[in-house]
Amino acid sequence: MITPPEIDLISLAPVLVLSVFTMLVMLIDLFVGKNKSILVFVALTGLLMAAVSSFAKTDWPVTSFGGSYVVDHMSVFFTMIFCLSSALAILLSVDYNRREKIRVGEYYSLILFCTVGMIILASSTDLIMIFLGIEIVSLCLYVLAGIRRGDVRSNEAALKYFLLGAFATGFLLYGMTLLYGSTGTTKLAGIAEALSHGEVLSQPILMMGVVLLVAGFGFKVASVPFHMWTPDVYQGAPTPVTAFMAVGPKAAAFAAFFRVFTIAMPELAPTWEMLLSIVAVITMFVGNLGAIMQTNIKRLLAYSSISHAGYILIAIIAKGSLASSALVFYMLTYTFMTFGAFGIVILLGRSGKENLELEDYSGLGFQAPLLGLAMSIFMLSLGGLPPLAGFVAKFYLFQAALNEGYVVLVVLAVLNSAISFYYYLRVIVFMYMKEPKGEFQISLTPITLLVIIIGVLGTIELGLFPGPVISLAQP
Repeated sequence: MITPPEIDLISLAPVLVLSVFTMLVMLIDLFVGKNKSILVFVALTGLLMAAVSSFAKTDWPVTSFGGSYVVDHMSVFFTMIFCLSSALAILLSVDYNRREKIRVGEYYSLILFCTVGMIILASSTDLIMIFLGIEIVSLCLYVLAGIRRGDVRSNEAALKYFLLGAFATGFLLYGMTLLYGSTGTTKLAGIAEALSHGEVLSQPILMMGVVLLVAGFGFKVASVPFHMWTPDVYQGAPTPVTAFMAVGPKAAAFAAFFRVFTIAMPELAPTWEMLLSIVAVITMFVGNLGAIMQTNIKRLLAYSSISHAGYILIAIIAKGSLASSALVFYMLTYTFMTFGAFGIVILLGRSGKENLELEDYSGLGFQAPLLGLAMSIFMLSLGGLPPLAGFVAKFYLFQAALNEGYVVLVVLAVLNSAISFYYYLRVIVFMYMKEPKGEFQISLTPITLLVIIIGVLGTIELGLFPGPVISLAQP
């Protein structure tokens, strides 16, 4: 007699709460008039309740659904990051959607449902559950990228993302199939146990599966050579969606990437560590050198996100508890920096003209001193200048790698951090050392300003006082 898996709905509390609020937002949208402000309130309430409900289980780790789902320190911390990034994306969207005339009912629902997928992705310990989470996230992002139906660039971004994403998903699923065929299980712990016996390590389909998994996850985190979609999609998608894509879904993909390779395949570590080290180094160089050549701020930040994907890959290579805490701390700091920077990009735009060229930032430091100062903080922190949060995140990450003996990898990462200052400082040069093209028409909308203020405070606070958060990040 087959024993059914233990079902623990309490461990799924954040997922269930957000699913209910997703449907609630769609339902309320049918009955309210043109004033959709209540949808923002409902969506933010759902995210807050999901964040609180993630602590319904406190005796971590708690596994459920036959070992397919886990609530542990890492999944809870990532859930906080997902709820924060989704809330900031919704806040950034309030004035932007009104300005660009984007329908908000399905928009907020898609963000909430995407958050459901991200939580599943970060908490899954089974290949089937991981694939389910990836598909939920991907489908939501395909629609969000092209939600400006009348904008050709938005349509192009959605189509490119969908087509390339479909191929990448095929690679990922094929890799999972080969891994299952080699080990006879989809559970990460079961795969590790099968590999520990050593009989399947010589099978060629196993190594092919590992390579395909690197390709599939590489697309989701925008690592080289699977990064080509990033600049075009980031440029064409609505700016709040671009900020959201750069943080939440990427963090979820890294969480799943980390779990699969460090939990399921420690026996294959010498092989995939070398492969990921090569990918990480090339990703850092391509991202930074590509950003140097950009004149569009969204494309510059897209290449910047590619380089940061290379840095974050170091956490997977380093493995261990210190690397996992470095990963979640890095993603938290990246959340504040990225949303703050994109908030300023939104403020400088207006309907029909988003002012995305670097020349459009000429003289901003003098005509809008506080915005110029905030943008300078975000750029310097992304580069890793002390005492800002970006420096602490990179230091913590590199320390985890040094503890495992990856000296050359860390040296190359530090070199890339130095290269990145060229294009981050270039933005500051335009703001303070170039004559303005004309008067800035900045609409200082309070909700977007709130996101920028949260970004500044988070970037400075995590840089000056990282201790409490680092302590929380450690399992």
